[in-house]
Amino acid sequence: MKITSILKGLAVGSMFAFMFITPNEANACSRIVFRGDSTDIVMVGRTLDWRTPIPTNLYVYPAGIAKESMPSGNRFQWTSKYGSVLAVSYGGGVTEGMNEKGLVMNGLFCKVSKYKTGGADSPVPVMSLAVLVSYFLDNFATVDEVQQWLDNNDFAIAGQTFDGGTVSLLHWAITDKSGKTLIMEYQNAELHVYVSKDYQVMTNDPCFPSMNAINDYWESVGGQNFLPGGVRSPERFARASYFIHHVPTAGVSSDVAQAELNSVIDGVSVAYGYEVPGQPNLSSSQWRSIADINRGRYNFKFADEMGMFYIDLTQLNLAPGAPVLMLDTTHRADFFGNINNHLVATKPFTPMY
Repeated sequence: MKITSILKGLAVGSMFAFMFITPNEANACSRIVFRGDSTDIVMVGRTLDWRTPIPTNLYVYPAGIAKESMPSGNRFQWTSKYGSVLAVSYGGGVTEGMNEKGLVMNGLFCKVSKYKTGGADSPVPVMSLAVLVSYFLDNFATVDEVQQWLDNNDFAIAGQTFDGGTVSLLHWAITDKSGKTLIMEYQNAELHVYVSKDYQVMTNDPCFPSMNAINDYWESVGGQNFLPGGVRSPERFARASYFIHHVPTAGVSSDVAQAELNSVIDGVSVAYGYEVPGQPNLSSSQWRSIADINRGRYNFKFADEMGMFYIDLTQLNLAPGAPVLMLDTTHRADFFGNINNHLVATKPFTPMY
């Protein structure tokens, strides 16, 4: 794998090839990090965009639970060090989450991803996409710890399809309490890792270095003069990057910071009900989340509901032996504010290996 802290300049021709990417090559989902002038306030917001609602329940896992990355074969086996809140889609795969140490990890669609894959006879451990996010939230407290582990461990990817056969092509971003972000992307079966506090925005394809080259162009134009207004990945990246760097950060409260981040998320969300025929990944924002790292709150809102609600990890028992908790949104999602009292004890979800 390749570890990169500072992105190198890319060819201008490549930049313009991606800048005018056609709708058939575009994807959705956006991730934005708010960083205050100090580390007192760090928040991670994201949208999840798809043509149809993606069933998503929220789970709270305590520390001390034994897990495995695959049901058999060469795999990772571990016992969780930290408790976490997880967004679980289709009843069997972790989309994102935040642990009790303030480490946040989100998976976003990236159709140019090409994993290093492995089966039963893989020479390296195989990690199912269903539990990949859980592995990192269970075992690490900081981005530096994640980077060190990635630098010294190799693994292959296995994963199921969803929504009638769509292949789960993803890339991931991890942010900690310091505001540092690590981005994981697969290119031609090789894992590339980019680390910096400056990496506050991630959308979809092209790959992250190419996306930054495109954004360099829009920065030279100047967002006060013109910003792209479409829903394609580079356009959303440019808008999010401009506004997250032009909202006040000095001395703002957590509530104001969340309002600012919410407004930036509004600017990159895709209108509810919008769809490009034949392009399910360029469609409505189905839900959003904001991980308030310093307050230990995981905020969540479905697009077709009025209120945003949150789980407060600081008020829950996350010690080994505590029960797994779940917020079932299957039949009700009209929650608002702190919903800790709506969490019910449940058995762990069954991963879709």
